[in-house]
Amino acid sequence: MDTPHGPKHVIVVGIDGSKSSVATLEWAVHQAELTGSTLEVLTMWEWPLNYGGISPLPADYDPASEAALVLRDLLQSVRDDHPDVVIHSVVREGRPAPMLVEASREADLLVVGTHGRNELSSVLLGSVSEHCAHHALCPIVIIRDFA
Repeated sequence: MDTPHGPKHVIVVGIDGSKSSVATLEWAVHQAELTGSTLEVLTMWEWPLNYGGISPLPADYDPASEAALVLRDLLQSVRDDHPDVVIHSVVREGRPAPMLVEASREADLLVVGTHGRNELSSVLLGSVSEHCAHHALCPIVIIRDFA
C-alpha cells in the first residue's frame, strides 16, 4: 500500500496464544516500531477433530470467539506499550501454515515462532514455521523460544 510519503510496509505475524507466540509478537511489534510498518497479527482456529469416539462439544462451544479473545488479550498490552504502531488483528478459520503463507503474499515480512518440546524437536523447526520457511512469499523471521 502506498501513502503520500512512500510505500507502507506490512509485517505479518502469526500467533497461537502460546508463550513462544508472545515473544514472537514482541519481536514483530518492535520491528514495526523501528521501520514504521503496519503490523497484521493473525491467529487461526480449526474445528477439533475427534478420532475414535463420539465426544460431543458443548452447545456453546465457539472456537472463533475463543481465538478472538486470546488475540485481544495478547494485543491489549502491546497496543498500550506501542501506541504509535498501527496493529490490525485478524482471526481466521483454517490451517495456520497455508494461511500464513497466503498472508505473506501481501507482506514485506512474515514473522512466526517455533518452540521445541523435547530434545529432538529442539533442533528442528515446528511444522508451521518449517512450512512457512519453505513457502513464504516474502522474507521470513522465525523466533525461537528457548524458555
